[in-house]
Amino acid sequence: MFNFSKFSTRSFDWLLLVVVILLMSIGLAAVYSIDLSRGLTLVYFKKQAIAGGIGLVLLFLASTFQYNFYRSYAKLFYLASVILLIGVLVFGSTIRGTRGWFAFAGFSFQPVEVAKVAIILILAYIISSFGRRFERPLFFFGTGMVALLMIGLIMLQPDLGSAMIIGLIWFALMLLVKARRAYIIGLIVVVAVVSVLGWFFFLKDYQKSRVMTFIDPASDPLGAGYNVTQAVIAIGAGQWFGRGLGFGSQSQLRFLPEAQTDFVFSVIGEELGFAGALVTLFLFGILFWRLLRIIRQTDDDFVSAAVSGMLVLFVGQLFVNVGANLGLLPITGITLPFVSYGGSSLMINLLLIGVAESMVVRRY
Repeated sequence: MFNFSKFSTRSFDWLLLVVVILLMSIGLAAVYSIDLSRGLTLVYFKKQAIAGGIGLVLLFLASTFQYNFYRSYAKLFYLASVILLIGVLVFGSTIRGTRGWFAFAGFSFQPVEVAKVAIILILAYIISSFGRRFERPLFFFGTGMVALLMIGLIMLQPDLGSAMIIGLIWFALMLLVKARRAYIIGLIVVVAVVSVLGWFFFLKDYQKSRVMTFIDPASDPLGAGYNVTQAVIAIGAGQWFGRGLGFGSQSQLRFLPEAQTDFVFSVIGEELGFAGALVTLFLFGILFWRLLRIIRQTDDDFVSAAVSGMLVLFVGQLFVNVGANLGLLPITGITLPFVSYGGSSLMINLLLIGVAESMVVRRY
């Protein structure tokens, strides 16, 4: 477990930590600005700041564990997360139509965030245990069932966005380890066929309308296309250097719904302009580079798979969130890592960085 004798401040990736803190700072600035339009209590800002502080403590604690600890207890993490996902369906609170939170003392916790850590660790454990014999049917279908159990429980909440992220992590790792091509192609064909059948036989008219509105938001600017329309307007209004924190009309006058979570990138674009948005994306680029560096420098399958899973998670969330803000992808409720409001998400993302750091300071 703890082994401070092998902990090296020299090998600790300080650049990775600094980038994460800078992203958190941008997020806190955006949340503070949004709070200004809702009164002087700064409820979102205070909760996010507390979550950030707890998350940084978790980051440093996680980095002091030997990485073999995460491999040894991967199955236990997975089992615990499944129990939490079942528990939240029974005892959880419903927020915005999703029964996915445990709420207590004014704070809420989302178990699906723990599931993201668990799926990364369990898949890395299985990959490292298979002796690189990834062409075996047991590997592909076994890992698929492990992921499918979580996806099914998450869909019961329902939380389509998080279920998609879990599926993306599994599928990306299957591609990275070069699982049997025939299985991957077969899966793609099955998904395509199910999608087509779903469109013609299962989707209701209002659900089809949502899909068509995503393709053309202008077709229903005051209805299903309202959120996307306002987000695009906000980003365009920021121009080069933005209107300044607290001066964005879309966010301050509440034209932009869920500004602190789904559309925080639009707030950044409006109030900090193209320059602020570019800096945010540049910081994410550095974050991805540092994680990719860990993957390239290790010969340990568990480390490689675990950090690859983290990279897929962060890249996937960035792509989906920013794509939705630009009107290029449907809105699925996926937050922007380290930036969007959400204590559970922020703490778990910082914990994952701590796990990655544990693999750096031990020199693998």
